[in-house]
Amino acid sequence: MTPAFSSWQAFFAMGGYGLYVWIAVASALISLLALVWHTRWQRKTLLTEIQRRKSREARIASSRQKSESEAAV
Repeated sequence: MTPAFSSWQAFFAMGGYGLYVWIAVASALISLLALVWHTRWQRKTLLTEIQRRKSREARIASSRQKSESEAAV
């Protein structure tokens, strides 16, 4: 098997199209990293909101049970 490029310099130059290739690679990686970051941030926000709602519903249920038990007495 023969290598496609004779040296690292030739690899980075990409036959004269290195600037365009590496800009495309960088923009793709930046986009993917931004997507991963946004997904993790959105997941954290969603889980926090779910926990907040669950605790609110638990407080409401507890208050409802307490008022029902006081009304029964």
